[in-house]
Amino acid sequence: LNSLSLLFSKSIMASTIIRIAPFEYIHVLDNNHNTTRVVVGPLTFTVQDHEKIIVSPAKMIVVPPRHYAVIQDPAIRKDGEVVRDRFAQVQLRHGDMEIRLHEEWADPFPLMPGESLVQSVRPLEVVETDHAFHVLATRDFEEVVGDQKILRRAGDEWLFEGPGTYMPRVEVKIKEKVKAKIIRPGEALRLRANKECTDRQRIERKTGEEWLVRTPGSYLPSVDESVLRTVPPIVITQVCALHLLATQSFKDVYGIARKAGEEWLVTVDQSEQHIPDVCEHVVKERVEITMLTKQQYCIICDPVDRNTGKNQHGSRELRAGPCCFFLLPGESLEGGTVKSVPVLGESQALLLRAAEAFTDKRHDVKRVPGDLWMIKGPCEYVPTVHEVIVEIRETIPLDQNEGIYVRNIRSGRVTDIVGPCAYMLQSSEELWEKELSQDVEQLLEWSYFMGSDARRAAQKPRDKTRVVTYRVPHNAAVQIYDYKVKTSRVVIGPTLVMLKPDEQFTVLSLSGEKPKRPNVIKSLSLLLGPDFMTDIVDVESSDHARLRLQLSYNWKFSGFHPSETKGEE
Repeated sequence: LNSLSLLFSKSIMASTIIRIAPFEYIHVLDNNHNTTRVVVGPLTFTVQDHEKIIVSPAKMIVVPPRHYAVIQDPAIRKDGEVVRDRFAQVQLRHGDMEIRLHEEWADPFPLMPGESLVQSVRPLEVVETDHAFHVLATRDFEEVVGDQKILRRAGDEWLFEGPGTYMPRVEVKIKEKVKAKIIRPGEALRLRANKECTDRQRIERKTGEEWLVRTPGSYLPSVDESVLRTVPPIVITQVCALHLLATQSFKDVYGIARKAGEEWLVTVDQSEQHIPDVCEHVVKERVEITMLTKQQYCIICDPVDRNTGKNQHGSRELRAGPCCFFLLPGESLEGGTVKSVPVLGESQALLLRAAEAFTDKRHDVKRVPGDLWMIKGPCEYVPTVHEVIVEIRETIPLDQNEGIYVRNIRSGRVTDIVGPCAYMLQSSEELWEKELSQDVEQLLEWSYFMGSDARRAAQKPRDKTRVVTYRVPHNAAVQIYDYKVKTSRVVIGPTLVMLKPDEQFTVLSLSGEKPKRPNVIKSLSLLLGPDFMTDIVDVESSDHARLRLQLSYNWKFSGFHPSETKGEE
């Protein structure tokens, strides 16, 4: 029993004695006074009955060079000494924090009762070149920057730009790390003002205003600026231009004042590349150049006046090659394409019409709208803006048995031109189409190809401007009626009939078959005979006796009056 009591007493003595190593400390609670004190080693501390260890031996806080520690609820100090109340209790700044740097806390220090270390000792952050901290003031304080004192208000935001070491403050919160934007040569940075501010070029900006930064290098946007995007350049070449539209009035980078809604081109003569400004809208990135060779020309609609720079709406301008140009905004090509210069041969002519009143200096003639005239070859002719090319006419070669119908557009008279000759239509003439009935068309087609279906299928439709011809067979007669003079004529073959503009064939409807039925045969010509014919005749007597007779006989037409026949008999 004595040995057990001795062992128990030794264990009690071991539990009440605490050995505190150097740079260690403990917190001891005095239950009599309900206060806590700090005991710093090296020391062997004996715990009394009325005392309690709150913090077992802990290492003191060591802040190395270029490090800092954040203390929650720090003790109040005056002239480096801890302020205590009348109960010898350490007074704290509850709810506050304190940042301790190596310069002020080079020696290890213990935590006072009530103090706590937020996280662990951390190194000071180094802000590199072209980097910054976007910081926010959480409460009012006064900051010394160089020789100036700056009053910061709660909610103020600013940048701490590198290179430099950021010294943390309890009044300041780091919102984010900002990296500078790199502006390459030929590019620009588009920015927007979040609120009224002054940019780095000392220019006043309004809320929502946008602008470009074109200076190559790194650009660190301020807290009042938002980076929208990097604007790449648009390359301009000799054959491509840039079409722009001003969204508001401003002065462009070339020093030209632009008004809202104005459109213009940027060519290689101004710059080899262009960065669209915030007030410029790109209508078309590639406006192709229009090139005209020596054999080409074009008409420009609504051309731009070189003096005023405005479109002359309703005007037209002729441009003949060789040349090259860009179509300015508002201009367009008539017909949407470049036209070839008409090259006329010896047998060709150009029919022109006056679109408006003007004086034809080439012929020294005053033209009125609607006038028609011809330019005969051989030559090259570029029409002016007052002239319209109607068509290119060629000489029509006609053989002895060929002809064409020609109508005079001024008098309306239609005539036939029969060869042999080569005929060129005059400016007041046009080809006239002669219409025939469907029966006549079929009979003429049948006569041309002698009833061959294969040859008729391969034949093109009849040219209605050509004189209608018909080969009258031997010993046949054709009746032709002239609707102009209201007379008819009979032509007896063999011969070739050529219809006048007012003449038409008389279609004959003949009987056929056995017994004979009317309108079985349709023909343009009537055979005169002699020929053989057979017919069947049904006879019925008064007493109703029926008799069928088959008759065979020869027939021949004769006795045509000379005044009614023309041609060979």
